[in-house]
Amino acid sequence: MANHRKKSTFQALTKRQRIRIMAVIASVGILAGTGVVSRNYYAAEHHQSTVTAYSATDTNAQEVSRGTTRSSLKGSDADTSYITVKINGKSRVVLGKDFTDVKSVLEAGNITLEPTDTVSPSLTTKVTESTVITIERAGADLETSDDAIAFNVVRKETADLPKGTEKVETEGKEGVMETTSLVQRAGGKVVSSNVFASYVKTAPVDKVILVGTGTTKTTSSNAAATANTDIGTTTPVGEMQQWAHDYLIANGGNEADFTATVYIITHESGWRVNATNASSGAYGLPQALPGGKMASAGADWATNYQTQLKWFWGYCNSRYGSVQGAYAHWLKAHSY
Repeated sequence: MANHRKKSTFQALTKRQRIRIMAVIASVGILAGTGVVSRNYYAAEHHQSTVTAYSATDTNAQEVSRGTTRSSLKGSDADTSYITVKINGKSRVVLGKDFTDVKSVLEAGNITLEPTDTVSPSLTTKVTESTVITIERAGADLETSDDAIAFNVVRKETADLPKGTEKVETEGKEGVMETTSLVQRAGGKVVSSNVFASYVKTAPVDKVILVGTGTTKTTSSNAAATANTDIGTTTPVGEMQQWAHDYLIANGGNEADFTATVYIITHESGWRVNATNASSGAYGLPQALPGGKMASAGADWATNYQTQLKWFWGYCNSRYGSVQGAYAHWLKAHSY
């Protein structure tokens, strides 16, 4: 996940911070032991699936959305608490600040209780980082589904081609979003469904079209320089991307800012507002860690894509100087 704080070494942390980090690493170990967010839920059907750099659906995977599992835990600040919640035997970590009781943890994790759920300890019980909240839901099963992530068309100018000509450099390919939900059925119909985890299992590949700007006098070195500095103009796909494009342009941004935005968000969350990393607690379009940080951009941070994107741009500007700066970092580190 992203590191939303100043960089520091483990040795520089306070004793309390080191204990917290080690506690979370231990909880990740518990997740691995129980097969959390793993395709082992349905091993017989999917045992041949390939783990990608953007998949957290196999506990043997080294990379989880942004960066590695353990390094991602450094992204939270010193006041963040980590609470483990087990739902029908499967665990996830909920991150947040100022947890008071069980109810506050479930709210922070966007976990909705059904009338017949059994919760232990009780909703009013005070919590610490050693608390493990257990929820048992009768007649509910964890189900996993794969949905397509649309690819974008990116047009890049290059002096390596004569002006007025175009060439497809890369063909587009849809990505895959894997979502695991706790589903309850009655009479064969779904009566409730709560997202447990949602990840970019395979990132889409953009269709890249090279647009010629060259002349007969253009040298190969000039052409290479042009191609290397142009990150392209991206065509919006869907309502969220169209709003993001229009908002950026109306507020002093440019096409390159939008291209950078689309690339990062697509790889982080597949443009799912409720994308949830069960291992670390990262949430939303930008995979904020914890998701509650986005409250600084609006109280509706958990469900409003516009609020999440505004927080994302603010974070990129404060940490990297611009969203293009964050994009450049992402290409090198697969995190931002």
